[in-house]
Amino acid sequence: MPFVKLAQLSQLPEGAAIHVEVGDGAVAICNVEGELHAIDGICPHSNGPLGDGGLHGRILVCPYHAWEFDCVTGLCPADDTIRQARYAVKVESGDVLVDFPSA
Repeated sequence: MPFVKLAQLSQLPEGAAIHVEVGDGAVAICNVEGELHAIDGICPHSNGPLGDGGLHGRILVCPYHAWEFDCVTGLCPADDTIRQARYAVKVESGDVLVDFPSA
């Protein structure tokens, strides 16, 4: 899968998350202690935009019904059978690139 530019590093200060729509899907990109992580940005509960939710440490909270996901592992702490897909992230010249399958 090719890496695609989805954001600028300046959009992601430490402790921030953003929602980026890509094709038919979306990615939530999070900055946890200076390290970027990307997971599937659509909440499996009711299709909420995860990247628009609050980021508390490494826990990303869906803005619709407060479902929580560890943005480093993709796991839902309340139910370890629920896991969001994770995507590789890299930064080049201030661009945030994500290895997203349907881009």
